[in-house]
Amino acid sequence: MNGAVQAGYAPPTGPDQPAPGRRWLRWLLAATVAWAVLLAVLTWVSVRDDPPTVREQRNLAAAGPVLDRAVGELLAAAGDGGAAWLVPDVLRRGCRITPFADGATLTRGVEVLLADDDVRGPLQRVADRLPAEWRAGVRVTGEGPVLRADAGEFVAVQGRSTGPGRVRLTADTGCRPIGAGYRAPTAGGGSEAETVTELLRRFGGAEGPVQVSAAPCPDGTTARTATAVSAPGRPDRPSLPGTLSQFSGGALHVRATDELYAYRSGSTVVAERADGRVRLTVSTVCRR
Repeated sequence: MNGAVQAGYAPPTGPDQPAPGRRWLRWLLAATVAWAVLLAVLTWVSVRDDPPTVREQRNLAAAGPVLDRAVGELLAAAGDGGAAWLVPDVLRRGCRITPFADGATLTRGVEVLLADDDVRGPLQRVADRLPAEWRAGVRVTGEGPVLRADAGEFVAVQGRSTGPGRVRLTADTGCRPIGAGYRAPTAGGGSEAETVTELLRRFGGAEGPVQVSAAPCPDGTTARTATAVSAPGRPDRPSLPGTLSQFSGGALHVRATDELYAYRSGSTVVAERADGRVRLTVSTVCRR
C-alpha cells in the first residue's frame, strides 16, 4: 500500500499552490478595483468637458446669469403690453437636493399691469415674442391661463394672473446647490431713483431707502427698476391722479384711479396706495 492513494482522498494543497476559490477572489478584487478606477476617470472627464445634464450639477452662482438673461427676455417680451417693472429676487433656502444635501431656489420676476382685466391675450403675446427655442405656450387651466416655457439650463419660466389686470412672469432655478451664492446685477439708481424720490415728496417723502433692481436686456442695455414706499399717509391724502398727472403729460395712461395710477412715457411709473402709504415704482424696460 506504500505510495497508494486511498479512494476519495484529495492530497493537501501546498503552500505555493493557492486554492481555486482563493484565486477567483483575487481576480474579482482586481477587476473591481480596475472598474472603480475607470469610473473615476470617466467621471472626471465628464465633469470637465460635458455640459450639465441635471440642475444639481449647476449651482446658483452659475445659474444666476442664465436667470438674469431670462428676466431680461421676459421684460422685453412684455413690451408695450402694459406697465412692466422688475420685482425683487427671492431666494428660498432649505430645499432638499438629495436626502443628504440641501440647497436653495432662486426666483426673479416681472410684474405687468394691464389696461384691462383680460390676461389671456397679453400672456399669448408674451409667449409669441419669447425666443423660439424656449418653446413657450399658454394653456388654460383651472387657475386661468398659464404661460410655460424653458429658458435653458434647467431654468423654468411661468406667467399667470395675480389679480384683475395683473400678470406676473417668473424665471425659476429650481433647487440647486448654493455654491458661491447669487450676485444680482448691479446698476446705479440713476434717473429712476431720482424720479421716485422726487415724486414721493408729494406724499410726505420716502419711508426708507430706494431699492433698485436690474436685469440685462437682449439688446445689451440694462433695465432698472427703482421702488420706494412713502411715510404713513398724510391727513389730506393727496390724490394719485391729481398729484401725478402733472408729470405724465403726453404719456400713455395704463390705469388711473384714486388707488392705482400707472403710465408709460420714457419710463414706466406705477403708484399704488395701500395701508395709508404710497408705493412708487419707476422703471426703464427692455426694448426689442
